[in-house]
Amino acid sequence: MFKKFIAPLLIALPLVAGAAHANEAAVKKSVEAWLGGKVTGVRKTEHLGLYEIHVGNEIYYTDEKVSLLFAGNIIDTKTRANLTQERLNKLSAIKFSDLPLELAIKQVRGDGKRVFATFEDPNCGYCKRLAKELAGMNNVTIYTFLLPILSQDSAEKSRAVWCAADRAKAWNDLMVNNTPPAAGSCDAPTEKVVALAQKYNIRGTPTIFLSNGERIPGALPVAQLEQKLAQVR
Repeated sequence: MFKKFIAPLLIALPLVAGAAHANEAAVKKSVEAWLGGKVTGVRKTEHLGLYEIHVGNEIYYTDEKVSLLFAGNIIDTKTRANLTQERLNKLSAIKFSDLPLELAIKQVRGDGKRVFATFEDPNCGYCKRLAKELAGMNNVTIYTFLLPILSQDSAEKSRAVWCAADRAKAWNDLMVNNTPPAAGSCDAPTEKVVALAQKYNIRGTPTIFLSNGERIPGALPVAQLEQKLAQVR
């Protein structure tokens, strides 16, 4: 509903609130009136007096008069950080302890103290890139949920990995060495993982969740992941 209205980067909106100095509640009411739908949340940012509009898995911005709506990212020119994406990652965080880890492949390396989970498709090129990055990490526990969303072949490969005697080895052989496992027959939890992905609104692979619940969409270099893990409290 919302996306079809926000195709351009900048859209002029009618002044619905009628107040020159709108607060967050008034901004929320105005945007919802224009949308004809629910806004997840509104927050005044520290940037140019803009208000953050959170709708589902998206963030937009407006001025205090709700006269303009911006679709795009705010980038910190000093640090080059994507502040919009960082904020969205926090808003889309989950409760890590709620993850059914028994549905994931578990890998423990070194002391295993640093913990995170990934949702990956065996035919996803970015997932293969991530697997090669993760191969060099130590002192981590990795939970990998097999999420075959790209093709039927993805489902067959996921089942073969899950049914292997050594799931972690089968997964790494496939993703790092491009060596597919032999076809297996067992009760793979594919449907449960797909349902879990829908519950958490996971739209692409890889998706990473840190132990504090923070969501990281997409693959990232191991150095950046190390930094993220160091910040987890």
